[in-house]
Amino acid sequence: MAFRTIVVDDSIIFRKAVRDCFNTIPDVEVVDVASDGESAINKILHHKPDLVTLDVEMPGIDGLGVLKAIKEAKLSTNVIMLSSHTSRGAATTTKALALGAFDFILKPSHTTYDLNVAELTKSLTSRVSVLAKIGRRSTIVPPTHSPLARPIASAQMMPEPSQRRRVSDRVDAVVIGISTGGPKALRDLLPTLPQKFSAPILIVQHMPPLFTATLADDLNKCCGLNVVEAEHGMPIRAGEVYIAPGGKQMRMGGFPGCFKIEITNDPAIKSCRPSVDYLFDSAAELVGKRLLAIVMTGMGDDGTDGSRNVRRCGGTVWAQDEASSTVFGMPRRVIESGLADAVFPLNDIGRELCRQVNKSVVSSY
Repeated sequence: MAFRTIVVDDSIIFRKAVRDCFNTIPDVEVVDVASDGESAINKILHHKPDLVTLDVEMPGIDGLGVLKAIKEAKLSTNVIMLSSHTSRGAATTTKALALGAFDFILKPSHTTYDLNVAELTKSLTSRVSVLAKIGRRSTIVPPTHSPLARPIASAQMMPEPSQRRRVSDRVDAVVIGISTGGPKALRDLLPTLPQKFSAPILIVQHMPPLFTATLADDLNKCCGLNVVEAEHGMPIRAGEVYIAPGGKQMRMGGFPGCFKIEITNDPAIKSCRPSVDYLFDSAAELVGKRLLAIVMTGMGDDGTDGSRNVRRCGGTVWAQDEASSTVFGMPRRVIESGLADAVFPLNDIGRELCRQVNKSVVSSY
């Protein structure tokens, strides 16, 4: 059964380009197109498609307005935003992801139509492939979360008894790796943490330049912790949240008691820059058994090798569970590799973090 799709863009060129892309992807049927927000809403409500590609910036009702209409109608429709690489486009896209859009794609700006179509096809194909694997579950209507924290996702994914270890009594740093579905998950997680959270949090969210700065600003407005896009040489302080800048690598430097941010132009790892593995590796070497690493929703396996190093150095690894993940790729690989000390639904991670870090504060005296 084909993915029934609607293409929304105010540019006739991009409408044609996206439609041409979908024509080359198996099991995708473009049922309609729209050139503005108002007509898009009417056509989406009529067709109730499985997938919508949605232009971020349009006159009248913009992409955010269309997304809100989909949410209000409670449609089981996945939305992929098409964004320009501008500050305004980044800000709107970040809001769209927080509202539940599945993912976003940067509009290519090559000199020829064929090159633009080739890049769009590659980006759209990878996302349709992921949607096909996870089914047509809507990311606009959040999945039901388990009301209780779970140490294990399932018997099949349970670490062997010999692999399970007692969590360290002290946490000096928390590192988080996250990708698809991340902005919304972080918007749910970070506001649950107290303003005086007694450990620093370093986050790699797969995003390009501009978008990570906008994400940091958006998260800073919605939680009590100070959230910033990380800069080279920043001291790492308890209660601060550092987002790795898009297009760069971020690692922990310094020494215990005087950690600092290091931003580099080192090559991408598994096509990721910033890379979860890169951050986890550096933190594992510096912090050792007092490090808590969390792998959350996202495509691919970035974070698996880094989690292995965290475990090797005595640190602790948590993973987000399947039910609360937009895409259960990154955490699944960590769990199936036997690297997860615990698996929690999203709405329990904040509580468990507070419990673990509070325990470490008490035990450090």
